[in-house]
Amino acid sequence: MEKMRSRRLLWQIYPVLVLAIILAVVAIGWYFSTVLKQFHDQDSVESLRARAELIALQIREHLEPSQQEFINDLCRQAGVRTETRITIILPSGEVLGDTREDPKRMENHGSRPEVLAALEGGVGKSQRFSRTLQKDMMYLAVPVIADSRISGVVRTAMAVDEVNSRLVALRKQLAVGGVVAIVLVSILSLFISRRITRPLEQIKQEAERYASGQLDHRLRISGSSEIVALGQTMNEMAAQLNERISTIDKQRREQDAVLSSMVEGVIAIDSRQNVLRMNPAAAHLLEIDPDNVVGRPVQEVVRKAELLSFITAAMDSERTIEKDVLLFRGEEELCLQAHGTMLRGMGEESIGALVVFNDLTRQRRLETMRRDFVANVSHELKTPITAIKGFVETLLDGALDSRDESEQFLKIVERQVERLSVIIEDLMSLSRIEQGEEHERFDLEPEKLAEVISESVNDCTVLAEGLGITLKQELDHDLTSPLNAPLLEQALTNLLENAIKYSSTDSTVTIRCYEEDGRAIVRVCDEGCGIEAEHLPRLFERFYRVDKARSRQAGGSGLGLAIVKHIVQIHHGRVEVESTPGKGSDFIVSLPLVS
Repeated sequence: MEKMRSRRLLWQIYPVLVLAIILAVVAIGWYFSTVLKQFHDQDSVESLRARAELIALQIREHLEPSQQEFINDLCRQAGVRTETRITIILPSGEVLGDTREDPKRMENHGSRPEVLAALEGGVGKSQRFSRTLQKDMMYLAVPVIADSRISGVVRTAMAVDEVNSRLVALRKQLAVGGVVAIVLVSILSLFISRRITRPLEQIKQEAERYASGQLDHRLRISGSSEIVALGQTMNEMAAQLNERISTIDKQRREQDAVLSSMVEGVIAIDSRQNVLRMNPAAAHLLEIDPDNVVGRPVQEVVRKAELLSFITAAMDSERTIEKDVLLFRGEEELCLQAHGTMLRGMGEESIGALVVFNDLTRQRRLETMRRDFVANVSHELKTPITAIKGFVETLLDGALDSRDESEQFLKIVERQVERLSVIIEDLMSLSRIEQGEEHERFDLEPEKLAEVISESVNDCTVLAEGLGITLKQELDHDLTSPLNAPLLEQALTNLLENAIKYSSTDSTVTIRCYEEDGRAIVRVCDEGCGIEAEHLPRLFERFYRVDKARSRQAGGSGLGLAIVKHIVQIHHGRVEVESTPGKGSDFIVSLPLVS
């Protein structure tokens, strides 16, 4: 791009001075001519008024139509001597006398503005073109008062051409004098401008070295003391500027290195809420291009209402503030711990705010998983522990006296202990799977599905009876699948417990087992409240709840169906759900058959 050409300082100062002189001379000439015109107009008005009032005194006793000849002669004689046109008018507008024209031939003057003003008791003035005399005239009318009433009007008039001609001559004289003054002052201004600009041009030539980065160069200027002082000041400025630029450049590189290496996001905002700095970590978290944010309003860059509210609070607070801010990046929820503090200048005045925020999303997610894990472990262990406790209490209450009953109860306790062990191992296995560790390998043995289902039903009988729920079995006892019985029993027990908990009293929960398309199908059907279609895709996610309040009330933790899913996957099967809100839900487990 071609560099813009600029004029020399001489041709910037000199034309301005000449223009100022011209404007001053024109303004002064216009002002004086205007003042003189106003003065002459006022003088003419006063002269016309004096003449009109003098005539009014002479005729106030003779304003009658019978005295028209006397009045007309008076107007002609007085008008010729004073070079003034004099007109005498009755209140009706009839002209009794006039200096130039025959009154009988003149039209009614009652509508003239100056006459109307005089008839109202004032002094009427007007300036207009006279069709009679074919020139611009100035009119002035005064009332003639006789016996405390207006008996007529005396109007005097004079041509304004003479005034204008005198003003034109005066303006010509002013113009000639102004031109002479402009020429003389322009020559003097050129001389002064050259004396001022010559040393400045030398300074400019030397100072161009500074612009090229040669801050170690020093000016050598001679001339007036002011110019020499200016050169010395520029030399000192160059030395200080060179030192400060070096310091600032070093600090900037250090600051950029620190900000770039920080995992925390940093945003600096000035007092007008424009972005001063933003490090790459902040730009990444907010999905912003860090190269195009400096100087832009923070509301335009950070389109997160909660974070903008925190930035505003940080600018208004005298203390450091802290707050957890939730943001959404696409569909991902981010949890940021934000720290905000006011930026202060050299005089401790507020110049903006600094906001630093840490991404706690992963830590919060892990903490939530840990809490949910503990809660779900408690939920899953509650049923077997309760069974063990019940049978132990039964034994302690006297069942030990019967060997047969004792052996039966102890076997149940043993099975529940084994179930506890399997549950713990399964929970730990699920945790390891979710965290990307290796999958546990479980031994699968061919077993009858009906037997595992019956055990699950027996485990849930007490719960169902307590809630008034009927458990119904429709089983094909010939179906055999490769199973890990305790794990599958746990999965089916979870499905049955969910069906029981979400069914109404006096309803029926049915578990069916049948063959379809060469696979074993286990279907758990309830007559409960059903599940909305929007929840079905996420139903088997770990910790996902459809109705959190009801899940907690029913003792659910959101882990049961996730356990079912992983157990069914271990058995090389799949689990699905079909549900109609208000009618119930069907959980379908499909397992391979033994060939």
